[in-house]
Amino acid sequence: MRKKTVAILLAGIVTGGAYAQNNEPFTAYEQKVPGSDVTIKMVPVKGGEFLLGSPAKEKGRNADEGPQKKVKIDPFWMGAYEVTFDQYDVYSDAEKDKTPLPDGMTRPSPPYIDLTLGMGKGGGFPANSMSQYAALMYCRWLYGKTGVFYRLPTEAEWEYACRAGSTTAFPFGDDAAKLGEYAWTQENSEEVYHKVGEKKPNAWGLYDMMGNVGEWTLDQYDEKGHEKAGTENPWNQPTVKTPRTIKGGTYLEPATAARCAARLKSDESWNNRDPQIPRSKWWNADAPFIGFRIIRPVKQPTKAEAEKFFADVVDKFVGAR
Repeated sequence: MRKKTVAILLAGIVTGGAYAQNNEPFTAYEQKVPGSDVTIKMVPVKGGEFLLGSPAKEKGRNADEGPQKKVKIDPFWMGAYEVTFDQYDVYSDAEKDKTPLPDGMTRPSPPYIDLTLGMGKGGGFPANSMSQYAALMYCRWLYGKTGVFYRLPTEAEWEYACRAGSTTAFPFGDDAAKLGEYAWTQENSEEVYHKVGEKKPNAWGLYDMMGNVGEWTLDQYDEKGHEKAGTENPWNQPTVKTPRTIKGGTYLEPATAARCAARLKSDESWNNRDPQIPRSKWWNADAPFIGFRIIRPVKQPTKAEAEKFFADVVDKFVGAR
């Protein structure tokens, strides 16, 4: 009985209602982070239906991208950009946070090396190298600071937002030759990530959905995930620590990895170089190509529901990668 109750509760938090709560307009807004001068731009993503996955003949397609399935997605707001170090460090660096931590929260342990590998940190570079656990803890911290519930997108939500109404390999069409206008990939990145927002956004105002740093989602990775997915707001709820699904491709990968349907699974080897015992639950020593962006469901959970969500999706899998 408890398992069924938890499943219903988590499903309710993943989905969103048709309208913003408290008569709030469903438009773009800036979320200010209390105790700092940091803001996060959020853009509305209207709900709708789309084909999850890729067609069998799509160039560069992998077997785990099918079969395609029509699914329904409820509306949400999504970060216009990948979370930057400027935004993440307000949480991770006590000197930059001028207000107390929410009750029961902790900050990430300081990384033992420069995880940026000299590629850049302040001024708009994407936060990177954090575990999925750390990305979710940032969402939890942000909820505690603002009273607004934020989380990672599900894989389906992420792909729906990336496509922005398109049915092609990329949001702008199938011609990979145009990708350089929208993304930093192996072809043009010079093997470094870049500041967010330097390329064109997709039709819904979302930048760097392709390339730059890959982005954590809320889903457990499953090679047969699309085959098993439900038809409304699908979410492959985690049952074990690893692997998890990452979307968007990276600055180190070719154009085919930046397709909307492309999937990457996390790998525990990304932290093999960490000399700490036990290894850090916060950072991946060799994953400067992984970051995240956040979403806000239109239908906000109650305080009890939000706490239950974080308990079951975060606390249960401390250090998930």
